Amino acid sequence: MSDELSPEVFQTVCAKADAAGVAQRRLARANAESKNELLNAIADALDSHADRIAGANELDMIEARESGMDAGKLDRLLFDVPRVAAAAIGVRHVATLPDPIGEIVRGYNLPNGLRLTQTRVPMGVIGMIYEARPNVTVDVASLCLKSGNAALLRGGHAAERTNAATLAVIREALGEHGFDPALVDTVDEYGRDGATAMMEARGHIDVLVPRGGAGLIQAVVRNSKVPVIETGAGNVHIYVDRSADLDKAIPIILNAKTQRVGVCNAAEKLLIHRDVASAYLPAIAAALAEARVELHADEEAYGIIDQAAIDGLAAGEGLVAATDEDWDTEYLALTMGVKVVDSIDAAIEHINAHSTGHTESIIAEDYSAIEEFTARIDSAVVMVNASTRFTDGGVFGFGAELGISTQKMHARGPMGLREMTTTKWIGYGSGQVRR
Repeated sequence: MSDELSPEVFQTVCAKADAAGVAQRRLARANAESKNELLNAIADALDSHADRIAGANELDMIEARESGMDAGKLDRLLFDVPRVAAAAIGVRHVATLPDPIGEIVRGYNLPNGLRLTQTRVPMGVIGMIYEARPNVTVDVASLCLKSGNAALLRGGHAAERTNAATLAVIREALGEHGFDPALVDTVDEYGRDGATAMMEARGHIDVLVPRGGAGLIQAVVRNSKVPVIETGAGNVHIYVDRSADLDKAIPIILNAKTQRVGVCNAAEKLLIHRDVASAYLPAIAAALAEARVELHADEEAYGIIDQAAIDGLAAGEGLVAATDEDWDTEYLALTMGVKVVDSIDAAIEHINAHSTGHTESIIAEDYSAIEEFTARIDSAVVMVNASTRFTDGGVFGFGAELGISTQKMHARGPMGLREMTTTKWIGYGSGQVRR
């Protein structure tokens, strides 16, 4: 245990995790019908108490604004009545999805007659450490409960009132429908010590998932003794190939960059093939300037944009020279890096060198370019002639998501119900012994 961590906090967090584990083992025996009824009851409770949750959120929002929180984080923090209602819809969607527990992944008979099946089972107690994202509280609770898992949450100081109000509603619904409220619990009252204790709680928490900025994620990955599923910060790229249709490119780039700037699937970098840079960049830059996006451009892109004399883009005002640091930065703001590349090979090499492995998109009409890009890009999701904003558990049909996994083991991309299970092998014999 870390010398800086209070033994009392560590013991309390472990006790919460153990209580969640006991409750989870009972939940694992529940059938799909009872779990779905519970989820629908939670959705109804969220709708009924939306004003209460939104009121708590307004207090968090006021404090965040006064502390100088940036626009992207404020957008993530917002959990007003419409967003609570949207979260409730997500819970109801999760209730309609097939229950993964008990699903046979594969099965076969050995020559000696032993019948083997690999079956999906819950992971157990899932710990979640996240920042100012109160919708995650609902998403994680619904996905964990449907997949037979318990959840222990650390939601961050900025959303503490919102998370408390939301969890109170969820835990009340659990108790009212015969389930142990320990299935969904929080360590928020212990602040950073609570998060540290979760990272130390190997043997009490089965898996830990960080969700937030790069600093938070890497701190958990580096320091956790509990197995971690790494979710990704989003240094997300769009590549405009020389075969791209400009009429498609502009709305895709605008949507990916500006629809919601503070989310991990928002585009941060624009790469454009040299053969079309002079023809396409002025129109793309003008559209981004109208949306008040600041461009951090490499030398060639800077010269093309500057020479075009676009309203709202002048040296030092909306247009700045990119530095080496830009190519690895997740802005989460109305800022976009722009680079001219010599070829699709150069684009792929740049993306694989600087991406966080989240989502990349190609805009192209050349089928061979599309095939090359999708085959060689080493990220969890690749889009073709579409916005990167589609990388989302809800959009993918999962109802909600635990996060976007950028690792290469177990789960990759949006994590839904199946990604929250593990498997075990069951062997059915009739007296066989190994010789």
